[in-house]
Amino acid sequence: MVLYTCADGKSFGGLPGPMAHPCGRAAKALDDAGYEYEWKKVKGGTLKFWTWPSRARDRAEIEQLSGQRAVPILVLDGGEVITGSGPIASWVAENPPPVPATAS
Repeated sequence: MVLYTCADGKSFGGLPGPMAHPCGRAAKALDDAGYEYEWKKVKGGTLKFWTWPSRARDRAEIEQLSGQRAVPILVLDGGEVITGSGPIASWVAENPPPVPATAS
């Protein structure tokens, strides 16, 4: 599974409600649940106007996967794409990671 975030990555995910950064919120949900995942940061940001000229190029992979340029997105091992921190956190809550088998 791969989590795509902006350059802020896992920052500010633990802040309360509307102050939490969406990318950090998604990463925190995965981390708190104990998921192992690949993490990819993408350039550009809606509020970072200096990145607008290259945003289409920098986020082409995101747009190809999800049909949009916004992050966070989570790509599951089966290819399903979940977009947005709320849906990612909901998916994590509904799908706890498998418990590793113990060696006997």
